[in-house]
Order: sequence, then structure tokens, then C-alpha cells
Amino acid sequence: MTTTNQQGMIAKKANNSVAKKTNRTMKDYITMYQGEIAKALPSVMTPERFVRIATTAVTNTPKLASCTPQSFIGALLNAAQLGLEPNTPLGQAYLIPYKNQCQFQIGYLGMVELAQRAGTNVDAHVVYANDEFDYSLGLHPDIKHVPAMKDRGEAIAYYAVWRNGENFGFEVMSREDVEKHMKKYSKTYTNGPWQTEFDEMAKKTVLKRALKYAPKKTDLARAVMQDESIKQFDPKSDNNMSDVKNDFFDVEYEESYVDEHTDPDTGEVK
Repeated sequence: MTTTNQQGMIAKKANNSVAKKTNRTMKDYITMYQGEIAKALPSVMTPERFVRIATTAVTNTPKLASCTPQSFIGALLNAAQLGLEPNTPLGQAYLIPYKNQCQFQIGYLGMVELAQRAGTNVDAHVVYANDEFDYSLGLHPDIKHVPAMKDRGEAIAYYAVWRNGENFGFEVMSREDVEKHMKKYSKTYTNGPWQTEFDEMAKKTVLKRALKYAPKKTDLARAVMQDESIKQFDPKSDNNMSDVKNDFFDVEYEESYVDEHTDPDTGEVK
């Protein structure tokens, strides 16, 4: 039989346990799950370097400390499994606080890296008002861009080109189109790289659109689907982040991928 005094001691002990968990900092969680991070990383990146990058990200973006540990470690593992450095000057990937969740975003150079690994050469550029720029679609698509040597003016458009063997394609978006896309699909456009690196994020956006028409490899398609996702880390699972359900994702790319990779007989995504 449990006495009232014993019940009070049990409750106090439970509260202390919760308090200890609450008092852990995000840097503590990085250290705690360093082994999981190490298993996720490709051979080209050392766990020590990645942990330093993650710790620096928390220092430089204090709001990450208010994210749930599950979403933060989930975003870290996403970056690790893709072999992309988050929140560094390279601009490969970003950890973005969104309310109390941590969102993983791929940067423009991260998107280029993923495409090149899959054997697709890609490039994207900013078009300024005083540049010479023209493109045509139809049976003979073509694009011409001659940057002005000086006084290029303001950014008016963005385009991306992909080439895979003899196949090629491109996509063009005006700045207005990019801004509409940003507001429609990005939950964090008021925070993070959309505010500090607009042109790079715009190039990534138009590149993602262009890659929808490139010959796809499943690995590339799955990697691109991790962009702008929020995923929850579960220490009891194998945590292959490409298989973990997204709490938020880029609806436009997701719909395109599912349409093209669904078995017509079973309805399952391949």
C-alpha cells in the first residue's frame, strides 16, 4: 500500500526527472545523439566536424534552442544523411526554427550538389534589368543571357538549366513568380535564408522546378523531397529520414514526385 507521503515522494521524483530532461540544452542533445549522427554521415565528412557545425548553428541561431529536440535532431539527421553542411557559409542546407519545430531546408548549392551526384549537370542564374535576356519554348526551346558589364539594375528573373547527356531543359521564373511561390509553399519565408539569401533561394526554387522535367533517379527525387520538411527523430527506430513522415513538405514537388513514381496497379509509391 502506498502512503500519502510516499505518493508525494514519487511525484517529486517524477517531477525532478522531467526537470532534468527539460534542463538539457540543444547542445546536450547533439552530444547525446552523436552516435546516430555519425552513422548517418557519408565517409567524406567526419562526425567531429559535423557536430561542430551543428553546435555553431545553435550558437548563431538562438531560436533553435526553443525547438523540440525530436525535430532538431531529425533535421540534423536529414542534413547528415544527405551529406550537406547545415547553416554554414557554403549555403548547402539550413536548420530553420518554425514555431517550436525545426525545419530542414536545402540551399541552392545543396541542390546543385545533389543533382551532380545523380549525374545531372545543373546551373542557375539571376537576370538583371539591364541584361540581354531572351528565351523561347515550343519545338525548339532556347535561352540566351548576356549579362550587362556594369549597372545591371535590379533582379527581375531567375532561370535554371539542366543537362544529362544530350538531353537538356530549362525553367524561367520572374521575381514576382518566385515571391508568389515563396509565400504559397514556404512556411518560413519571413525567417532564415529567404530573408538573408533571397537570390540563392530563388535560384534553388527555379532549379527544383527545372529538375521536375529532368530524367530522374529515385535517390535524387527522394533527396529533393526532404527540402522544407519537418521530421521527428525517434531513438527507437532506424531513422532513415527519407522514410520518416514529413510534418510539412513542399506540396508542389511532392505531388509531382508521387504522380510520376506511383505504381498504376497497386497505387504504391515506388
